[in-house]
Amino acid sequence: MKNSKLRNFLFLIFFLAAGCRLSVADVFAGTIKVLIVDETCPSIPEKNEHLEKIGNRMKGDLLASGVHYKGEIEVWKGQNGLYVINEIPFEDYIKSVVEAEVGTSWEMEALKAQAVIARTYAIYQKNAGGNSYYHLTSSVQHQAYKGNSSDSKVSYAVERTAGEILTFKGKPIEALYHSTCGGRTELPEEVFGKNYPYLRSVESSCENSPYWIWEKKIPLSEIEKALDISDMKDITIKSYTATGRVKELDVAAGSDQTVIKATDFRKMLGWQRLPSTDFSLTRDGDSIIFEGKGYGHGVGLCQWSALEMAKEGNNYKEILSFFYPGTEIHLYKDY
Repeated sequence: MKNSKLRNFLFLIFFLAAGCRLSVADVFAGTIKVLIVDETCPSIPEKNEHLEKIGNRMKGDLLASGVHYKGEIEVWKGQNGLYVINEIPFEDYIKSVVEAEVGTSWEMEALKAQAVIARTYAIYQKNAGGNSYYHLTSSVQHQAYKGNSSDSKVSYAVERTAGEILTFKGKPIEALYHSTCGGRTELPEEVFGKNYPYLRSVESSCENSPYWIWEKKIPLSEIEKALDISDMKDITIKSYTATGRVKELDVAAGSDQTVIKATDFRKMLGWQRLPSTDFSLTRDGDSIIFEGKGYGHGVGLCQWSALEMAKEGNNYKEILSFFYPGTEIHLYKDY
């Protein structure tokens, strides 16, 4: 038995002998470091950016952009500005993510499903060790995190699934998820260039989502600015993915014709400005009208579909099995 596992085992025995009630999460969770990305600190450090710590680590309640962050706070200075890192107990972080991602009014089984995938995603990112200063950000680049969560319903959902993560062949999965699929989820290789055996395209119902159907009228000047081009003539759809989403676009600017991936185009315009890549487009004078369905990259669990499944009587394990076939639930103490 590894030293860390032995230490955790002895720690658990000690508390049980003392007659204390201690959850799995209390013993094995540890903490997680979150880079706060908001209006005040919108930047993310570049891969090799040198950071210098400012002052000592602080503990307390930080108010930033109207959001309260408890736990340990570190401030670092880099070439692109200041970076604030919040280190908090792992399960407290999961409660905040669930509340920020889906709210507090959702069905309990949908909240439990969100708790498991948020926890799995965080464990995967933490184990990946991509950044030596923090594990993930509070932005949509990773998972939404908005400080303290005090909602009793969300807390119950997290506590009832304490320590549970999704695994495939004994390893935590990359539990990708999104808001609204528009009727069918996307293949991961179409968005991220990687194939996962537990992420397949499935049909699901999410008609109650506010992004089930949407329309955006975007001026050509805005598109030019986003793409850093000038004298834009037109934009047309070049190809589609296997699920029917836009894969590539043809952009005519001046005498040049450029092909751009739809996922890159959406990123440059802004995630909310163009909710998904499941759209058609038409020219309207000096603007382009995008008519589409869904919100997000479309891969993995569809949150609004999970809500519908919960309303139909499916429990969280059935919901997770539907969106991540072949996976198993285990406690993250072993990972």
